[in-house]
Amino acid sequence: MDRKIIVHHMWRKSLMKLSPTMSGLTCSMVPAHPFVYGLGQKTDTGSYLSPTNAINHIAKKLAGAAETEIVVMMICAKTQAEFMSLLQQFSTVFPLPVFSQVERMAKTAELLQVTKMQLPAPQFGGLPKPQTLSTSTSRDTINAQLIEQAKNSAGSASGIDAMKSAMSGFKSARENALKGISDKLAGLLGKSVVIWSFTGKGTGDYLAEHLKKDIPDPDAVFTLATLFAGSELSSLQGMLHDPTKPINRTEPDNHLRP
Repeated sequence: MDRKIIVHHMWRKSLMKLSPTMSGLTCSMVPAHPFVYGLGQKTDTGSYLSPTNAINHIAKKLAGAAETEIVVMMICAKTQAEFMSLLQQFSTVFPLPVFSQVERMAKTAELLQVTKMQLPAPQFGGLPKPQTLSTSTSRDTINAQLIEQAKNSAGSASGIDAMKSAMSGFKSARENALKGISDKLAGLLGKSVVIWSFTGKGTGDYLAEHLKKDIPDPDAVFTLATLFAGSELSSLQGMLHDPTKPINRTEPDNHLRP
């Protein structure tokens, strides 16, 4: 039986954990973070964004929208270190490219601040460290050489033995790849992070109004909030659990009931 989104129209603490039944879905996504152009406050000491400004940004995107379902996930912190920790956990549990990108941006911003506080070392002569040069043309050339070598040796006994050895290698590589995927999935399913969440259904104006009520952690200065909006978001809602209770995969989460 399909799970329907459970509407509560208020902010709640949730334990976010990837669901083993998570499948592809189509929805609109609006991220709000300190590095969105024109949104975050950029100063000499870094880029900042409060939960209030992040949610107001998302609420504006909902204005005038027809009836829809939404899930909003938010992490916020008062310090850079706490925000970096939450970002890392969040992007690991739910590794969408946008979250990994925000994590990289935050790390880059942090490194820039450290660099500004350090005196530049005097620069002298000397060659840079060696590095491997690889281009698409050089790789194509190497591959062409390998193919030509394979053609020349294909008819010989040693060539046949080599092909058998290669097939055995392919089989082993395939088994290792499948095991790696299985181990990675098991690792993802075992990770979790506590976030703020909001789920609801209604017109855009109605949802925007409720989103802006009792916004959590108004004193925080680092925020990542993401709006998901679509016709069927039960798989996303299924990632959110009551952090004070054991997770029951077969029943909807009680803390999301109205």
